[in-house]
Amino acid sequence: MPAATADQLAKVFKAYDVRAIYPDPLNEQLGRQIGYGVGKFMHESNGGTGTVVVSRDHRPAAPDMAEALITGIRAAGMDVVDLGRCDTSIQYFAVPFLDAAGGVQCTASHNPVQYIGYKVSGPGARPIGRDTGLAEIQEIAASVDELPDATGAYEQRDLWDDYRKHILGFMTAPLQRPIKLYVDCCNGMGTTLLEKVFNGVPNLEVTAVNDRYTDQWAHEPNPLVAENMVPTVEGVKATGADLGACFDGDADRCMLVDDQGNLCGCDHLTAWLADHFVKEAGGPTTIVYDLRSSKVVEETITALGATPAMSKVGHVNMKALLRETGGVFGGELSGHFYFRGNSYADSGAITLAAALSVLGQGGQKLSERIAPFRKYPQSGEINFENDDKQGTMDALEAQFRADAKDVLHLDGVSIDCWDTKGFWLNVRASNTEPLLRLNAEAKDQKTLDTLLAEVKPKLGKEAEGH
Repeated sequence: MPAATADQLAKVFKAYDVRAIYPDPLNEQLGRQIGYGVGKFMHESNGGTGTVVVSRDHRPAAPDMAEALITGIRAAGMDVVDLGRCDTSIQYFAVPFLDAAGGVQCTASHNPVQYIGYKVSGPGARPIGRDTGLAEIQEIAASVDELPDATGAYEQRDLWDDYRKHILGFMTAPLQRPIKLYVDCCNGMGTTLLEKVFNGVPNLEVTAVNDRYTDQWAHEPNPLVAENMVPTVEGVKATGADLGACFDGDADRCMLVDDQGNLCGCDHLTAWLADHFVKEAGGPTTIVYDLRSSKVVEETITALGATPAMSKVGHVNMKALLRETGGVFGGELSGHFYFRGNSYADSGAITLAAALSVLGQGGQKLSERIAPFRKYPQSGEINFENDDKQGTMDALEAQFRADAKDVLHLDGVSIDCWDTKGFWLNVRASNTEPLLRLNAEAKDQKTLDTLLAEVKPKLGKEAEGH
């Protein structure tokens, strides 16, 4: 097969990872070249030596695409430790655990079954995106005509026992009462996580659905889509579970459902878990949250004596701010939760372990624990078709500036009129589509309804299917 061109590679490299449909445009030839780019980049960054940790998810194309990647990495002179089929978050444990130069997970996360891709991390499991090395990897991959012979060593390793100890280390106290857990594995990596990590935890009874590896998935493994949470909601109600959990495809995200079958907003979960992590920190600390989060998150963190730190949306931004501040914990509305004890990276397994640990102390139900944080009405994210994104945001800022306590440009424009008008809103532009995204919250429903009636017509036509 002829070498892939720069134009072909440009189609599969994104801002934070490599991702596309298999086998066109992303196939084994590109995989080998990308592997060579990864290996060469890490070889040069690590003084000519080192190991790259490779793992893969459950997708039909993952075994062949992981093998192609490994071939390229070894051709660049880097050794490879192959962990086999694992969740993405094992990378954030394995890279520092093995003192590796970096790692790659072969996955397409929550995308449909025909997708595949690569998530790349550097030393200490730092994420590698376009601005931190991915552009260089793409350039190296595009320069390859024919791979040299492999000189890097190859080794298969099973780290599940060590990984289990790492994850369950976040269950800082034994469950004091029996907990019934209902899990939707989405036919993905949550299947192995339950078996290898949560099996045999004292006082934990687990019921699972969609826990077989198959190319015919019950539904897309994206828990942000409400219809994909239906099996978890119905399962909790049918079994009388104390807690429901839905993993995305590569299990780096975990969305929770309370004992009443209500979805738990991830900002509310951040607020609920904040007390646990502040206590675990044992001193002054920071908790990071994304700018779409409820005002209750900031209020809760401040009341606990910790420092709230607002982040731009996106896992690269969340990880960078958590690392920069040395914070103990962070939560994002997308279902990613971040932990200082996990290389400042996200983990669906740790999210579940921490939630179980807190829920297992005392007799209060999850719905009762979350209720105080469901305090203010929220709009949710609403998308609008708009060809003049910046002009619209500028006009919105001009309209509300006089009443605003703060106007931030962290990501789009955030306007805080909480103390003056009883609301805040954020409008930010999509990076890939002619869309504006609105999030708003108010102290009461009437204020929110009035705000939305005033603002929505000015943002454009409300987009369908987003």
